[in-house]
Amino acid sequence: MNKEIVDDILNRLMTGELSEYYVKNEDFMIFRDVLVNRKDFKHFRGIGQRGGDVLYQYLKEPRS
Repeated sequence: MNKEIVDDILNRLMTGELSEYYVKNEDFMIFRDVLVNRKDFKHFRGIGQRGGDVLYQYLKEPRS
């Protein structure tokens, strides 16, 4: 996984093309690095899964 792929996935979550995206533990750090640098960072919710994987969703309202 590279930054361009992650950015595409995040954009697809934002537009509603994807309702959620499952990130494996080994891809988490690259995914996180791209995510935290976005202006709409607070709209994403990550739900931790067993084994260090994370399920990401996009929220219409930013989290606090």
